[in-house]
Amino acid sequence: MGDTWENWSGSLRFSPERIERPENEDALRALVRRAAEGKRTIRPAGTGHSSSPLVATRDTLVSLDAFRGIESYNPAKREATIRAGTTLGEAGDLLLGLGLAMPNLGDVDVQSVAGALATGTHGNGKRLPVLSAMIAGGRMVTASGEITEFSLEEDPDLTRAAQVSLGALGICTALTLRLLPAYRLHRREWCTTADRCLAHLDDLVERHRNFDFYWYPRSDRVKLRTMDPPGGAPESIPCARLVEERTGWSSEVIAKVRTLRFDEMEYAVPAEAGPECFEAIRRRIRERHRKHVAWRVLYRTVAPDDAYLSTAHGRATVTISLHQNATLPFWGFFHDIEPIFQEYGGRPHWAKKHTMTADDLEPLYPRWDRFLAVRRRMDPDGLFLNPYLQRLLGEEGA
Repeated sequence: MGDTWENWSGSLRFSPERIERPENEDALRALVRRAAEGKRTIRPAGTGHSSSPLVATRDTLVSLDAFRGIESYNPAKREATIRAGTTLGEAGDLLLGLGLAMPNLGDVDVQSVAGALATGTHGNGKRLPVLSAMIAGGRMVTASGEITEFSLEEDPDLTRAAQVSLGALGICTALTLRLLPAYRLHRREWCTTADRCLAHLDDLVERHRNFDFYWYPRSDRVKLRTMDPPGGAPESIPCARLVEERTGWSSEVIAKVRTLRFDEMEYAVPAEAGPECFEAIRRRIRERHRKHVAWRVLYRTVAPDDAYLSTAHGRATVTISLHQNATLPFWGFFHDIEPIFQEYGGRPHWAKKHTMTADDLEPLYPRWDRFLAVRRRMDPDGLFLNPYLQRLLGEEGA
């Protein structure tokens, strides 16, 4: 009791009344029932990599660290049920031992499976959707303290809402994921200029399984990152110089270790607007922020999907991320760039810094009302909401 919880970057810190670490579903159900009886709220927490206040609560914070490992798998269907507190890195290693792999990963793999998927975490690749598109079903503890199983076959409405749930429907204890046979990738990193990268951008996005780039404001240089099946891509990129390469299993080469801590703002814009939006941000940073922002800007492509609150719902997407060292002020920089994202129809990453609320967000999500209907069905009294989620979803009366 009375512990302080802090996120990875240190920008979010709060002291809930209790931090609980249940060992099993029965203990978790008891916690949920106790919170409901006391008219208190309860929020699940992952590994703390999120920058937004999704988990902040004055009441009970629940860690699912004890819920780890692969619960079951079906080789014929290429599916596995993974416990919610398992990190993406741990899941990758365990799945590799079964001859399976996730279709994609993000830039890092330290997040919990449930936390990463609930917030719309994604990797890069024109034909690869956000990670939550893997979800075929799962299991959660609902506001009544009961366990509900869901699947695309039995309850597609609940499952589409649960794919990017923000922890607002219940507390997921396990997720069933659709997977691929284990595969290898040839990862390469290239250096070039921003202008050369942009001149060849469409071709680079089209020709590589995974492609993204980092732009460095101080030098105006760019690092390209490509990942392809070994032998399945051109040996060179005419506009760039190869500086690093390695080949390995997908779970070993997609994500990288990040030791420097930062705060981040990311928006997802329609793919066709991506280059123009990036150019506007590039101009603004060079004009106003180059002296105090040396951190890179990340540009990624994401395939469309149909999860109700996915930032790539219904449209091919480009995501653009701003970063600032965790020890330095960031809001002045982020606030100045955020209107550019919004001008291009940007949807903010749920786990990163932004200032949008329900009135701004609802027009951006065609299935917004469906998500809220599912949320109210699963949690009519707002047991899993906090003040931030109430403003985010427009559920202040819950």
